Amino acid sequence: MSERTAVVLLTRDLRVHDQPALASACAAFDRVVPLYVLDPALAGLSANRTRFLHQSLADLREALRERGGDLVVRRGDPVAETIKLARRVGAAGIGLSADVSRYAARRERRLRAECERHRMSLRLFPGVTVVEPGALRPAGGDHYRVFTPYHRAWLGTKVRDELAAPRQVRLPDGVDPGRLPEPPEGESPDAVPGGESVARRRLTRWLPTEAGYDDIHDDLAADETSRLSPYLRFGCLSPLAVVNRAGDRAGPFVRQLCWRDFYHQVTAGFPDIATVAYRRGATEEWRADEEALAAWAEGRTGMPIVDAGMRQLRAEGWMHNRARLITAGYLTKVLRLDWRPGLKVFSRWLLDGDVPDNSGNWQWVAGTGNDSRPYRGFNPVRQAERYDPTGGYVRRWVPELAAVEGKAIHQPWRLPPEQRRQLDYP
Repeated sequence: MSERTAVVLLTRDLRVHDQPALASACAAFDRVVPLYVLDPALAGLSANRTRFLHQSLADLREALRERGGDLVVRRGDPVAETIKLARRVGAAGIGLSADVSRYAARRERRLRAECERHRMSLRLFPGVTVVEPGALRPAGGDHYRVFTPYHRAWLGTKVRDELAAPRQVRLPDGVDPGRLPEPPEGESPDAVPGGESVARRRLTRWLPTEAGYDDIHDDLAADETSRLSPYLRFGCLSPLAVVNRAGDRAGPFVRQLCWRDFYHQVTAGFPDIATVAYRRGATEEWRADEEALAAWAEGRTGMPIVDAGMRQLRAEGWMHNRARLITAGYLTKVLRLDWRPGLKVFSRWLLDGDVPDNSGNWQWVAGTGNDSRPYRGFNPVRQAERYDPTGGYVRRWVPELAAVEGKAIHQPWRLPPEQRRQLDYP
């Protein structure tokens, strides 16, 4: 009897532990080809994410080689390259983790059509979220529009079983694995390295601090959040595995993972979330001010807490979540500038920038999204005094103000004229 072969097209699921598509293929087929296709259409979006991706691919290749397999890397159109390789190895089927962005939906449609044409099966698997988008539906709707009822339903849902990493991965004979991509050109801080092995160590180190998460997660200067979001964005960590290890499914940390699931199911129901106001009847009366937008993006607005957040974004490819709310609120509610250019700035720099969470959070702050109180504002000075009371966060990222003592650092325009003149700060 001839051996059966499958191809697993990897996308945002770059891991071997609790990887349903890979685990199922290894259980059902004799030989499995784990494939990643570098799409030129995505290459120039973010040097930060490209660097993180390339590190994650190298780490995944090592993990697969330890199990007797390899990561096969190709460059080009993902659908064309996947079908080409599947035909080359005589694959009976292709496995793919289900995803929700417009890009992912188009890729799935095209791949399904090509599989039908070549008489191959295409099977979709969970794994990008804890609860699959579409698994929870309110009465009379295709997705939840408000978080609180979604959270209640989410807490009551029985999730799938977590899967062990396959013990062995066997490639067909004669498959060229291809070369890993080179590090990207351009600005990309290496403070947060990509890969499943780094992600699992980071999770293990952080979990003992989870009990204090509710007390500390908004403290800007303490910076004691998990910083797991880039690893979840690329699937270096299974969100289900994180929930299982966290233990308290109703706790404040796991609630953040529920928010992630919430925006994925919103995006599945509203694929235009990155470009079109989600809330029906949302008023969008934005000013046009390129100079103000540039000052905001570069961290030179003269509002210290905002500038600190934007400078952290550029320096680390990451920003504290409270600072994200403050900076986005400043752009949309204070400067009255459109949320879409702000979303693009975040998308360029963020390691964890993805369509559902990045877009959903921007629309929430701008008042065009899922917030039940769309006219709420974020007073940046009050936010700074509450979440950075001693000014430690601002001093870290706005060194021009390091000599200003206490909470006066949050309103330098109120300093005596002589002291203001000594500051090299807008």
